[in-house]
Amino acid sequence: MQFQQLQYFVAVAETRHFTRAAELVHVAQPSLSQQIRSLERELGADLFLRARGNITLTDAGEALLPLARRILADADTARHEVQELVQLRRGRVRLGATPSLCTGLLPDVLRAFHDRYPGIRLLIEEGGSHDLVRELARGALDLALVVLPLPTPAPALTTVELLREDLVVVSSPEAPVPGRGGRAVEIPDLERERLVMFRHGYDLRELTVAACRSAGFEPDFAVEGGEMDAVLGFVRAGLGVAVVPRMVAARAGRGLRVTPLARPGLHRTIALAHRSDVAPPRAARELQRMLLER
Repeated sequence: MQFQQLQYFVAVAETRHFTRAAELVHVAQPSLSQQIRSLERELGADLFLRARGNITLTDAGEALLPLARRILADADTARHEVQELVQLRRGRVRLGATPSLCTGLLPDVLRAFHDRYPGIRLLIEEGGSHDLVRELARGALDLALVVLPLPTPAPALTTVELLREDLVVVSSPEAPVPGRGGRAVEIPDLERERLVMFRHGYDLRELTVAACRSAGFEPDFAVEGGEMDAVLGFVRAGLGVAVVPRMVAARAGRGLRVTPLARPGLHRTIALAHRSDVAPPRAARELQRMLLER
């Protein structure tokens, strides 16, 4: 008894038509009929009553049908499980993240993932949340770390909150302490500071500018248009101050003074997103698990 024969038998049983069954399993009708007859000889019983224009199951066929379906389902499960294991030995994960998360959150998690699954290639795409949502929607990414709320409605995405992170003010140690020289900076204090600002489309830019406008002023930019590394470099050079995630400031090393924002401060919510209509590959789901358990 062969899996192919059982597949053909189930197709005929479900369509009650040899020609339509042959089309369903992509085989010539004479070949399908021959395999069904071989199965019947193997079992020693007719499986179908063949009347012109009317195909019905015999008692033997009725008994075989649920067993055949179970065998075929078990074979699919076995194939799927093996493929899942193979995906953890080789393959790829396409992960999108904002540049600040690539600097702050990802290095330790990706190192742990690489140590556990060295055969998996990690393809990282940096971008703002708006760009990452678009790349997820078109299937160019398996997962993305984005900032909530999303810049545009994305009903086709599933998001899981990962962390809530404080923002801080970074400045050059050689420059005056930002604000009023205290332990924390009030948002209105930023009106007296020149800001090193990220490029348009950067989540941190939108958050900082919105906070300044809510406090009743337009921020003054000393430099604008940079990515995270450039912004930190400009701050070290004393060109101005910047508002960045605490995790980034902690990993930035020497050459920066870090001052918290006074309560209620500024925060951002990071979420892990993937398409709702397509399950991520096994390797991507494993990376997702490691990010959620970090």
